[in-house]
Amino acid sequence: MVFTSPTFLFIFLPLVLAAFWLTPPRRRTLMLVVASWLFYAWGQQQLVVLLALSAGINWALAIVLDRADAARRRRTLLAAGVVVNIGALVYFKYTDFLFETVNALLARAGRAPVAHTPVYLPLAISFVTFEAVSYLMDVYRRHTAASRSPVHVAFYLSFFPHLIAGPILRFDDIAAALPRPTVALADFDRGVARFINGLGKKMLLANTLGRVVDQVFALPPGDLGTAAAWLGIVCYALQIYFDFSGYSDMAIGMGHMLGFTLPENFRLPYAADSIRDFWRRWHITLSSWFRDYLFIPLGGSRHGRARTARNLLLVFFLCGLWHGANRRFIVWGLFHGIFLVLERTRFGAALERVPLIVRRAYAFVVVLAGWVFFRAETFHLALRYLKAMAGFGAAVPVPARFYLTPEIVLALAVGLLLAMVPLTVRRVPALVTQTTVLALSLLYVAVGTYNPFIYFRF
Repeated sequence: MVFTSPTFLFIFLPLVLAAFWLTPPRRRTLMLVVASWLFYAWGQQQLVVLLALSAGINWALAIVLDRADAARRRRTLLAAGVVVNIGALVYFKYTDFLFETVNALLARAGRAPVAHTPVYLPLAISFVTFEAVSYLMDVYRRHTAASRSPVHVAFYLSFFPHLIAGPILRFDDIAAALPRPTVALADFDRGVARFINGLGKKMLLANTLGRVVDQVFALPPGDLGTAAAWLGIVCYALQIYFDFSGYSDMAIGMGHMLGFTLPENFRLPYAADSIRDFWRRWHITLSSWFRDYLFIPLGGSRHGRARTARNLLLVFFLCGLWHGANRRFIVWGLFHGIFLVLERTRFGAALERVPLIVRRAYAFVVVLAGWVFFRAETFHLALRYLKAMAGFGAAVPVPARFYLTPEIVLALAVGLLLAMVPLTVRRVPALVTQTTVLALSLLYVAVGTYNPFIYFRF
């Protein structure tokens, strides 16, 4: 069940909101845990078992860790918790990839492959793992106290609005509201408006542009021209942004409707003037997680340029691997890491001296080139696609104008504007706009239009 399905919009969400208001405040957190587990059980019953086990293990381990005084014992407990959580992630997400890699090497050596049973990938396993690790590390650092309530930990690790596509929470983000979630009318109103904005991003922009993306990336290399390649990757950049930020907006909106303030996750990423700036704006909760729980513990930028470069490349190698067990994602991560290293050299100093529009164009083009590895079906096709973007496309290509229907042109124009320019709208025009967006979005939902969930794999 995804947020843009009729079942969620017309049945599940209204029932949860009604149950929230009918439940006494001190019981609402438990009610939301039950609702969250029902949400996941709708499509993946196995995930509920995993969430319950994760909540129980991390709740108990955090309490023991919080009570421990000896430094060595605390380090051992933390290490055990990290191994358990990361080990589960590696098993579920990377076992098949490891066997495929080993079998490819065996095939080159003329040896028989190793047989294995494919491993089932639970929804949102990556987000659950990162939140569990951050909770244990914050308890270890004495940044937060271990919760004595298993219900509160279960809520933190399973709250349905944010878990399938972010933002990634930290326990302190929601700790104050856990005992008695309450909602003021103004917060509920703000939540509804934010949810509608996210729904519109997903249904009207991401899905519309996604149809062009699928068609262009499905073209055989012999039919892909330079103009179509650029059109396809620009559409994909907007599709993934409005898909992902749309889900984040819906999550934040539902958080407001249910008494919790979730952190912001996007801030006009395509207005960035460097790759470093891009990562301050794109999936903010993920980049801050890697910064606080990996980059800084590795030494950050405190030990010279060489160590800083190593740390950045390692972090973005793991960032790519986190997104998918495939070398395309690893290359995408290292690609960003290399530019982040370059921006700390004379190249970065020279970049700061050029006009803002040039810096923004540079960042946007680099990000677009990286998205090719993210979207192409294979590494080889990604290289062919980049070749077409560089001007070495098909001799007789499919013309880009073939895809530029009035609907696509409008979605491109609105999408580029919303992705790059901060806009503020007064109350009455905003109400009219949101009403229109809601009506159009629900119409698209009702007629069952193209509606992929492209972040499922993460």
